[in-house]
Amino acid sequence: MILTKAQYDEIAQCLVSVPPTRQSLRKLKQRFPSQSQATLLSIFSQEYQKHIKRTHAKHHTSEAIESYYQRYLDGVGRNGAAPVLLELANEVDYAPSLMARIILERFLQEHKETPPSKSVINSMLRDPSQIPDGVLANQVYQIIFTDTKGARNQPPQLFQSVTSGHSRQTKT
Repeated sequence: MILTKAQYDEIAQCLVSVPPTRQSLRKLKQRFPSQSQATLLSIFSQEYQKHIKRTHAKHHTSEAIESYYQRYLDGVGRNGAAPVLLELANEVDYAPSLMARIILERFLQEHKETPPSKSVINSMLRDPSQIPDGVLANQVYQIIFTDTKGARNQPPQLFQSVTSGHSRQTKT
C-alpha cells in the first residue's frame, strides 16, 4: 500500500504525544492497522531522529550538562543499581545512548587531567568494562542492554537481576 503525505503526517502527528517506546508502537499499529509494522517503525524512527536533532543543542549547554551530571550523581548515590541514566534520559526526553555519552564525558573530565578523546569515549561506550567507575560502567551497560533489546522505558525491575551483582566500588 502506498503511503500518502497526509497519512504520513497523521501518523507523525500521533507520535508527538507519545513517548518512543515499544508500547507506543503497538498503539500506533492499532490506530493504523492498514499500515505495515515496518512502515510505522520507519516513520517512528524518522520522527524520533528529527526530535533528537532539534533538541540536541539544548542538552549540550554547560548548564544542562552540569545539571544532568548532578542528577546522575544524586540518583546513583540513592541507588546505584537503579537505571538512573535511563530514567534521566526519559525525564528530559533525550536518547539514552546520548545521555550516557554526556555523563561519561563529564565523568572523565572530572577524573582525568586531559580531556578524553572521542575514540576513548566511543571505546568505553562499546565496552563499558573499560570505564574506571563500576557504577557508571553498569549504568552504561543498562543503556546498551535496552538499546539492543528494545526495552527502552521499561520499569526498573527489568534491571534488578542485571545490576544486583555489580559492585558500587570504583574500579582500579
